Amino acid sequence: MSDSPITLLVVGVLIACCLTHVRSDSSDHRFKVGDPVPLYANKVGPFHNPSETYRYFDLPFCSPDAIIKEKREALGEVLNGDRLVSAPYKLNFRDEKDSALACRKKLSEQDVAQFRSAVEKDFYFQMYYDDLPIWGFIGKVDKEGKTHPSEYKYFLYKHIQFDILYNKDRVIEISARMDPHSLVDLTEDKEVDVEFMYSVKWKETDTPFEKRMEKYSLSSSLPHHLEIHWFSIINSCVTVLLLTGFLATILMRVLKNDFVKYAQDEEAADDQEETGWKYIHGDVFRFPKYKSLFAAALGSGSQLFTLTVFIFMLALVGVFYPYNRGALFTALVVIYALTSGIAGYTAASFYCQLEGTNWVRNLLLTGCLFCGPLFLTFCFLNTVAIAYNATAALPFGTIVVIVLIWTLVTSPLLVLGGIAGKNSKAEFQAPCRTTKYPREIPPLPWYRSAIPQMAMAGFLPFSAIYIELYYIFASVWGHRIYTIYSILFIVFIILLIVTAFITVALTYFQLAAEDHEWWWRYVNSLVYFDFFFPFHLFNNHNVKF
Repeated sequence: MSDSPITLLVVGVLIACCLTHVRSDSSDHRFKVGDPVPLYANKVGPFHNPSETYRYFDLPFCSPDAIIKEKREALGEVLNGDRLVSAPYKLNFRDEKDSALACRKKLSEQDVAQFRSAVEKDFYFQMYYDDLPIWGFIGKVDKEGKTHPSEYKYFLYKHIQFDILYNKDRVIEISARMDPHSLVDLTEDKEVDVEFMYSVKWKETDTPFEKRMEKYSLSSSLPHHLEIHWFSIINSCVTVLLLTGFLATILMRVLKNDFVKYAQDEEAADDQEETGWKYIHGDVFRFPKYKSLFAAALGSGSQLFTLTVFIFMLALVGVFYPYNRGALFTALVVIYALTSGIAGYTAASFYCQLEGTNWVRNLLLTGCLFCGPLFLTFCFLNTVAIAYNATAALPFGTIVVIVLIWTLVTSPLLVLGGIAGKNSKAEFQAPCRTTKYPREIPPLPWYRSAIPQMAMAGFLPFSAIYIELYYIFASVWGHRIYTIYSILFIVFIILLIVTAFITVALTYFQLAAEDHEWWWRYVNSLVYFDFFFPFHLFNNHNVKF
């Protein structure tokens, strides 16, 4: 592939830039006494559903400024649903305050009802102070001694206590506590005058700046969590050993005997009637149906696999530390765009090997095979997010940026890769001659049909990684933080081995049943996500924290 080294070089430069950015961040954030430290309010949402978030000032909080100042955000931050605006609190470096007034506001009946609804849904807020996350609940529900929901009382917190740790001229840690004695009654729909107050306490610490993010990843490294992760790896290794022994038995007891027999007495073997996989040797390498779609699927799969490898590389070198806002989404968009040449090369090269002629249409299919369904899904979800005014809705400018990346980077690299693949002059070299007419496939029992075979092909890979999937989905759809990328990478390698072994085994069984149409079935069998989806739904609705 002619543009492959260029693509890898560009991605390498991207990695170096990311690492440089991380190092430069750790050398900044220095303040003098009294200097303003950036504090941004991000979003609010129900605690039980972290994916449902809204802008901070969608709730009728008061702002000391007439115009709310929005922070200029990177692409990844917008994709992550972050909408940072200036917060109504002033936390200057080492400037302590006691019950300082942030702002006053007269809540109308509609404002009271809106706050009460948020308190009832257990809304929390998120802020960032010098890039450190802060959380807190906006209110509480008093259910003590009350049996019916109509008797509940709803209160809004109006006083926040900020506790900040510093080391010399740097901020190390911050936490927010709500004063349980400073409340506003929201039970009745009536106008209320509210004074939003806050206090600030500073305390010195010996924790170095470079380790200030470690506390957010400690939950993933607790002993009982690590034991579960290692149990997952041991379980996966046992699966690999069982599959290895299974395949070794097949190869040693079945195939070896055939090879020895043919090697010793080739003429006698020719006189015998062929059965099983030997009977269809002239049909095994017959080109599959819909070869353009088949080649496009291989090209897209190669690109996604390369994308996964690069994401793991960035994770292992520490780019995706906790609350590095939008870093993962930025990496996904940029690396996907830069690796599109791999998809074009793989698809066009294999399509030409299958004696395809319309390689341009094959490239168009390759470019749309993944992006097309993704775009349709995005349109639906973005429309829903816009209807609910959620932060998950992408602004028009961000959509334009993504379209430009796809048009100016992804598409040209896809075409260059396709041209290189078309001119690679690779030929499909089958080890035996393909007959002119395909043999008829004998009737097969139901468990050898496509759906049961796909289920079996997906079950073992899923069983090898389901524990790690639990933690990943709990991180994506919940409040957990996943940072043990080294263990995840080990499980990923085991997943590849298990998938390869089970595919070889099931392909052998299919050929032994004289079914030579194996191309599409076992490309589909590799898509073992048919088992992931119900597990994903289970985690989405049942994970408790």
